Amino acid sequence: MILRALESRRITLVAATAELVEADLAGCEMLAGLLGAAVPENWPPDFYGRQAMEFALQLLQDEVDQEGWSFWYMLTKTLDKRKVIGICGFRGRPDESGSVEISYSVLDQYRVNGYATEAVTRLVSWAFSHQNVNEVCAETLPYLRQSIRVMEKNGFTFTGPGSEHGVVRYAVQRPDQR
Repeated sequence: MILRALESRRITLVAATAELVEADLAGCEMLAGLLGAAVPENWPPDFYGRQAMEFALQLLQDEVDQEGWSFWYMLTKTLDKRKVIGICGFRGRPDESGSVEISYSVLDQYRVNGYATEAVTRLVSWAFSHQNVNEVCAETLPYLRQSIRVMEKNGFTFTGPGSEHGVVRYAVQRPDQR
C-alpha cells in the first residue's frame, strides 16, 4: 500500500485511506502494522471517536479524490520508536468560496509540545498548494486556549462566531491574497 505523507521537522503526517481507517476501526494492532508505528492504548484522541472514523471511511469509499481532504495520522519521526500521537485534517474538500475547515487533536501525553502547531503549519501549506483553496478556517470553544494558540501561531485571526452556538471561528487567507 502506498501512503501519501507530509513531512515536517519532528512529525510525519499520513493521509487516511479507506484501508487505514478500516484498520483503525478494527483495533490498534492492525493500525500499528499498516503505519509501522506504535499506537498508544488511549487511542484515539479527543474529538475523533468511532463516529468520526466511520464518517471518514464512508467519504473515502464514496469519493476517490477525497484522500488528503479527510484526516491525517500524526506520527513522531523517530524511526526506532515511531508513535501515532494524534490526528489532524480537513472536514472535506474546499467549499465553493475556496474555504476549507481544519481540525486537530493530540493525545494527552503529547500535548503542549508543539506537535499540533507543526501539523497545522504543514497542512495549511498543503491546502494552499491547491489553487481552489483561498482560506483555511477552524472552529473551537473560546475557553480552549491551547487550540486558539495553535491557530494564532499559524497566522489565523479571529473572524467571529462559529457555525454552532458558543463556538468561535478563526481563519487564515492564502498568502497571496492577504
